[in-house]
Amino acid sequence: MTVENHPLIVKSIAWQDEAATQSFAQALANRPAIGNAMIELSGDLGAGKTTFVRHLLKALGVQGRIKSPTYAVVEPYAIDVPGLGTTLNIWHFDFYRFNDPREWEEAGFRDIFASPGLKLVEWPEKAGKHLPKPDLLLAIEVQGNESRTVTLTAHTAAGKELLA
Repeated sequence: MTVENHPLIVKSIAWQDEAATQSFAQALANRPAIGNAMIELSGDLGAGKTTFVRHLLKALGVQGRIKSPTYAVVEPYAIDVPGLGTTLNIWHFDFYRFNDPREWEEAGFRDIFASPGLKLVEWPEKAGKHLPKPDLLLAIEVQGNESRTVTLTAHTAAGKELLA
């Protein structure tokens, strides 16, 4: 079966607190497919998208302060992968401030999305049809008790591997 014809795989989990978010991020960071994946994060303001990304980046080895790209639109990271002698490129995008999906094209992001590395995308709907299909979509919903329900949708074989 080709990646293009890969059936969607959907699973729901709960993050009872930030420790659960951190634990999920750590598990995801240990998956080999993470190094060349595109992950979209959706959810209302304050749902925990950036918090999840910070935990994932820390789990992957990013040192120092991890800034939200709300104003810059993208924050790039490059980390050395121990034992492999290679660098993992990571881009954290936040399209919240886009007023028109064409801004994605005008910003010149096509080359980044075509290159190897991890792409983490908040507010993907603001980029419209310009984004490639994500490997994994995390839809985060805040519950009344401040826990989170997360619906994970794998769109590709790499996304399926991330969920394994």
